[in-house]
Amino acid sequence: MPTPITPVILCGGSGTRLWPLSRKSYPKQFVPLMGDETLFQASARRLSGGSDTVRFNAPLILTNADFRFIVTEQLHEVGIDPGAVLIEPEGRNTAPAILAAALHAQADDPDAILLVAPSDHVVPDVAAFHAAVAQGLGPVTEGDLVTFGITPAHAETAYGYLELAEAPQGTPVKLKRFVEKPDAQTAADMLAAGTYLWNAGIFLFRAADIIAAFHTHAPDLIAPVTQALEQAKPDLGFLRLAPEPWAGAQDISVDYAVMERADNLSVVPFAAGWSDLGGWDAVWRESGPDASGVVAGHNATAIDCTNTLLRTEDEGQQIVGIGLDNIMAVAMGDAVLVADMSRAQDVKRAVTALKDQGAPQATQFPKDHRPWGWFESLAVGTRFQVKRILVHPGASLSLQSHFHRSEHWIVVQGTARVTVDDQVSLLSENQSVYIPLGAVHRLENPGKLPMVLIEVQTGGYVGEDDIVRYEDAYARD
Repeated sequence: MPTPITPVILCGGSGTRLWPLSRKSYPKQFVPLMGDETLFQASARRLSGGSDTVRFNAPLILTNADFRFIVTEQLHEVGIDPGAVLIEPEGRNTAPAILAAALHAQADDPDAILLVAPSDHVVPDVAAFHAAVAQGLGPVTEGDLVTFGITPAHAETAYGYLELAEAPQGTPVKLKRFVEKPDAQTAADMLAAGTYLWNAGIFLFRAADIIAAFHTHAPDLIAPVTQALEQAKPDLGFLRLAPEPWAGAQDISVDYAVMERADNLSVVPFAAGWSDLGGWDAVWRESGPDASGVVAGHNATAIDCTNTLLRTEDEGQQIVGIGLDNIMAVAMGDAVLVADMSRAQDVKRAVTALKDQGAPQATQFPKDHRPWGWFESLAVGTRFQVKRILVHPGASLSLQSHFHRSEHWIVVQGTARVTVDDQVSLLSENQSVYIPLGAVHRLENPGKLPMVLIEVQTGGYVGEDDIVRYEDAYARD
């Protein structure tokens, strides 16, 4: 029987280099970038169950409060039950997150072995990945911290590298040093040398060994992370780390805090295909360009184009490219990106520029995902807003009221249970109800299918913060 391994899935990042599809409010790991499943779902599936070579326990998830219900919803969709979901009060990079996971796992099992992985990577050959993980168990049993290095497919400047003590032969090798993201010439030289691998940011170790490494190399993190875990509070099936001690933890990656200082590191080479989808150029490569180098997604048409990515995320939108070369064009209902493929790493500069302008498109996804479902604005004007709202089966919005707006709800799919002050009614398709300003109201979906309605708001202010909650199943303020 293979040794059980507890996956630790990190999913709190924002992925600005894949804007406009990936945004702070709904980053790339939760988006179906490469097929029907999201990257997070594919990662969780890859790290579940097991095979002849490895066996996985239920995954331990680290995320933030904004994503907690997205995490559980997407896991439910693929039939995976997490072992625990730890909520970080704020992002402090990977070192505090990994230490918290290790301390939590060790409390349950002093001999726990952890496989730490980001939630937004693409690994097409799952069996080969499992075999690589099994290879790493040998050094782990000897007390090593194991990282996984990807055999370079080209001279990449967007990745950090691992320099090996000797040329890889398909078995674990001692790590010589970490190398920062190189310039183009250095990357080419390292590719030719044959002793450098891409740093995948995936780790395998015993919880006790990584905790010992933190004590040796990053002792200042021990107290705040331990206190944040000891003072953590259960909340609707999640475990919220205590915010005050967590804020005292240094914002630092595990590479800088521990890995670059430790002398007990081994590397498992992996050559079966991998990408962190760190830019639209990576999406283009992983999508399999045709003979002309073109990737044209759904509702996309390329005419006389070469080495081009055309993609639209709106079902009602068509994107057409004519005579384009080395161009990436990604369209959404509220934003469009057009750039030279060689500038893929500069997309984050566009996000910064939009933030400086105060544009909501910089961080806000068109669909605002909530614990009960989602909504999107269809039209906004002076003193009015029109929304489409989807409520999951069995879910409900909070019991609430508004100071500045009234609302009109029209059900277009499913059945809604509506509370307005002391009146409760069931509405089916094409029925509507008026919510007067100040009325205490609630919307529920009592059915087994998603319920969709159109909401028309009118009033002097239609912002999301005009809300008073009286009861809420999701414990929001």
